[in-house]
Amino acid sequence: VVTCSEALYADMGHFGARPIRWTWFVMVLPALLLNYFGQGALVLAQPSAVSNPFYLLAPSWALLPMVVLSTAAACIASQAVISGAFSLTRQAVQLGFCPRLEIIHTSASEIGQIYVPAVNWALMLAVMGLVLGFRTSSSLAAAYGIAVASTMVITAMLAGLVAKDLWRWSTWAGLLVFGSFVLIDGAFLAANAMKFLEGGWFPLLLAGAVFALMTTWGRGRTVLQERLTEGALPLESFLESLAMSRVVRVPGTAVFMTGSPHGTPPALLHNFKHNKVVHERVVLLTVQTADEPHVSDAERVTVTPLESGFFRVQARFGFMETPGVPALMRQLAQHDLVLKEMDTSYFLGRETLLPTNRQGMPLWRKALFGWMSKNARPATSYFKLPPNRVVELGTQVIL
Repeated sequence: VVTCSEALYADMGHFGARPIRWTWFVMVLPALLLNYFGQGALVLAQPSAVSNPFYLLAPSWALLPMVVLSTAAACIASQAVISGAFSLTRQAVQLGFCPRLEIIHTSASEIGQIYVPAVNWALMLAVMGLVLGFRTSSSLAAAYGIAVASTMVITAMLAGLVAKDLWRWSTWAGLLVFGSFVLIDGAFLAANAMKFLEGGWFPLLLAGAVFALMTTWGRGRTVLQERLTEGALPLESFLESLAMSRVVRVPGTAVFMTGSPHGTPPALLHNFKHNKVVHERVVLLTVQTADEPHVSDAERVTVTPLESGFFRVQARFGFMETPGVPALMRQLAQHDLVLKEMDTSYFLGRETLLPTNRQGMPLWRKALFGWMSKNARPATSYFKLPPNRVVELGTQVIL
């Protein structure tokens, strides 16, 4: 029952709530009731069938078809969980808790239909490791029980937060409804916790590793932005010096992508320092991820005209959306900022991270963040930038 519910919920982001409700009430719930009522009736009539009531429900000649049915059900459930892992990974990337990964869209009409090769390979290796390590399904039962029970407890607690913060439930109503869920699921988890040494340690170890990676990436991004901000020149000062100097203004538009909507992007300073030129029009672009799945087109872009042909552009995407900068640039025409694609160059900063004992994070986490940053998907492909229009300027950052 739990596996089936997990699989259905994992598909929620792909097909929506209505198909899930119809599938549950019309097909899955009646089938489960018949299945478990039948097993209960069999055990009441034949107590010896308690050893394996599911397969003993059918006559001996139907054993092989039952095995095929169970295998097919496991494949369907695993596919749903795999799809859910893809969706969660993309949301983690958008929210800044995971490095940029290659995300392949497999449908032209459904935005949730995606494939993440790195996650797929990681799941395959993990499953192979589980099979070789535990060898039998009975040995794996302890690990599965703790994983499912802890997931149910966490889900109930998060649902309570959603009810309070988004649905505006009162605190007492939330505690009454979801507190009862936590009480039941907590008892289930406590019972499974007795099997910690029998394999229950594995999902906790795996969850701890994933948590460490996610928090390291999130904290590392914050520390990196702090280091870049410390040495950043205020944009007002840069524009003042630009107006007073006789710098060469070359034709075309330069788009400088920056993670902060404040200050002068390091790539702009490096380009000015080494090439001694500034484009006629300069767009300072910041792409931010909102705490909502989708952002309407009306709220997508904010354009702020500045002095000397400079524009500050802030773009917002939902955590279930994939940011595409060229398409975003075409939307700027609605804000009286028309850019010609062949006259536009994109400037990116590529940071080389140098871990030190400076405050912010432990040294080992800085080294881990540097490794993750080095192996992240390039911003050029992630933001769908035309490769022949991209200029990367490197800089060293002491963490």
